[in-house]
Amino acid sequence: MWFKNLRIYLLQHPLNLSQEALADKLEAKRFQACGSHDLIGMGWDSPLGRQSETLVHEASGCQMICARQEDKLLPTAVVNEIVEEKIDQIQQEEGRKVARRERSELKDEVFHQLLPKAFSRHTRQFAMIDKQQGWIVVDAASANKAEALISLLRDTLGSLPVKPLEVATSPSYVMTEWLKRPSQYADFTLLDSCELQDRSDEASILRCKGQDLTADEILAHIDAGKQVVKLAVEWDERLSCTIDEDMSIKRLKFLDLIQEQAADYQVESEADAFDGQFTLMSLEFRRFLPRLFELFGGIAES
Repeated sequence: MWFKNLRIYLLQHPLNLSQEALADKLEAKRFQACGSHDLIGMGWDSPLGRQSETLVHEASGCQMICARQEDKLLPTAVVNEIVEEKIDQIQQEEGRKVARRERSELKDEVFHQLLPKAFSRHTRQFAMIDKQQGWIVVDAASANKAEALISLLRDTLGSLPVKPLEVATSPSYVMTEWLKRPSQYADFTLLDSCELQDRSDEASILRCKGQDLTADEILAHIDAGKQVVKLAVEWDERLSCTIDEDMSIKRLKFLDLIQEQAADYQVESEADAFDGQFTLMSLEFRRFLPRLFELFGGIAES
C-alpha cells in the first residue's frame, strides 16, 4: 500500500466531495475489460483490491483512489513475421512485388486479426486526495503515468482544476547549495547518491552512488559548473527518498519508526491493515511535504 513515488498536484479549488459522492462519480467509469479489438483500457478499481467493491477509501480526511489499466501485448516482431510470410506468398503465387501501401494494409490487417488473441497486462495506479491540504498525490514514477490518472479523474468529474507542484526557488539551485552546506537542514540527512548535470552541456551527467556526497571530489564537480538535479536524503529518521529537480519524489521508503507504528495497529483483516497504513502515510505526508516545500522557498505563486 505504501507509495513509492510521488507526483504532487495542487487543487486550485476545493474538492468537497464526500466518500460516497466521489464513489458515485467514479462508478460511471469503473474499469471494464478491453473488448476484443481494444488495444488499451482504463477505469477505476477498488484501492483495496479484489476483496472490496468500494472505489474510494477514506481516512483522516484523505481519499484513496485507484486507476486500473489494461494493455494488450502484441509484439511488433510477431506481426512483422506474419506480414512477411503473406508477402512471400503473394510474390510466389502472383509473381509480383508488394508495394509499400499494400504492405502497410497487410500489416494493419494482421494486427487486427491477432489483437483478440493478444495477452493482457494489468497495472494499477494509486492516488491520494487530501482535501484538507488541497493536493492530490499520485504514486507514479513518470509524469505520463501520473497525467493519465489525472486526466481520467478530470474526465470522470467533468472538471478538475489542478496544476503540478511548482516551488518558488529553483530545485536544482537549492539542492546544489544543500550539497555545499549540508548542515543547514538539521532534520534532513544526505544519503549516498545524487546526479549532477552541466547546464551548458545536458549530455554531461554524473551519477553518483555509494558516495560521500560531501567529499572534495563531488564538490569539485560543483565548482566546475555542474548542478544537482537529483538528491537522495533521509528526513527525521522517518522516511528516505530521492528528490528530482521537477519536484517529484522517487524511491520513497518509510523507515523503521513508521513501520513499527504500523505494526502496532491491532487488525483483524486486510482492510484494517490497509486503513492503518493509509492513515499513517497520509499523516506523514502532511508533516513531510510542507517541510519539503519550505526548503524550496514555498509553493510558487500563480
